[in-house]
Amino acid sequence: MEAPEEAPLPPEEAALVARYLTHVRVEKRLADRTVTLYTLDLRRLAGLAHAARVPLTQVQPAHVRRWVAQMHGAGRSGRGIALILSGWRGFYAWLGREGLVSANPVVDVRAPKAPKPLPKALGVDDAVRFAAFQDEAAEPWVEARDAAIVELLYGCGLRVGELVGLDVRASAQARGWIDLQAADAHVLGKGSKRRSVPVGRQAAAALSAWLALRDGVCAEAATEPALFIGRTGRRLSAQAVWGRLRQRSLRAGLATPVHPHMLRHSFASHVLQSSGDLRAVQELLGHANIGTTQVYTRLDFQHLARAYDAAHPRARRSGK
Repeated sequence: MEAPEEAPLPPEEAALVARYLTHVRVEKRLADRTVTLYTLDLRRLAGLAHAARVPLTQVQPAHVRRWVAQMHGAGRSGRGIALILSGWRGFYAWLGREGLVSANPVVDVRAPKAPKPLPKALGVDDAVRFAAFQDEAAEPWVEARDAAIVELLYGCGLRVGELVGLDVRASAQARGWIDLQAADAHVLGKGSKRRSVPVGRQAAAALSAWLALRDGVCAEAATEPALFIGRTGRRLSAQAVWGRLRQRSLRAGLATPVHPHMLRHSFASHVLQSSGDLRAVQELLGHANIGTTQVYTRLDFQHLARAYDAAHPRARRSGK
């Protein structure tokens, strides 16, 4: 595929490409770097057309789709192909305005979708170690709060927005709340959809420890409905939770700084590996589409089955 891309352009086509590049540089005033990329993309187009024995002005959508498949098969990324197609599309749009082609052969051609990146999740040993970590240097109420935050994020798979939206108790104004007696977390997720998530024994114990200290943080704490508060008695923000988790993970000796969504990914990956129940994980995470949950099936966590004898190590109820 490289040889055709390096083939010299016929004089008339070289002149056509040169006119277009002058147009984008002078009239559209594109940056030199962009013009250089356009030049390379059009040389590639001309080389592929030359190999297919078709003039640039007679290229059809079928040709473009074949070349996209060739580039993809050669290992070029979907994003890279999309950028190339964008350059080609602009070239043929200009040819159309010049009356040199009747239709743009690239207009309906799309690059292959890039695979979604795998979610970053902690290994089971690191996740359990992080959940069990105790920061002896922290103030008792800060340590109790942060431990409860970790247990809810990893033990229940909550989003950080769902976590900080929790109130101490249910009310008409509450976005979410914890029912310790029923061992459930009621949260308001994306799309204003409510769901209930079971709270495991470890998370319930951590929450009880936090609630025992919460009202003593400051005078304002008793009148603040939020479950998780800061030093001033106001609801903890998502940004604050990010910062606390990062700091806590470094103190726990983890190699990778932990953020809230990493704990949610860890929850989903570990439960799915142990249970194999994709629909149940979808419901627990509050995903509207099963396709969103299926990304976790791509994670290779075969070793987790040996480490887990239940769906989640910190979600077992008493007596089970």
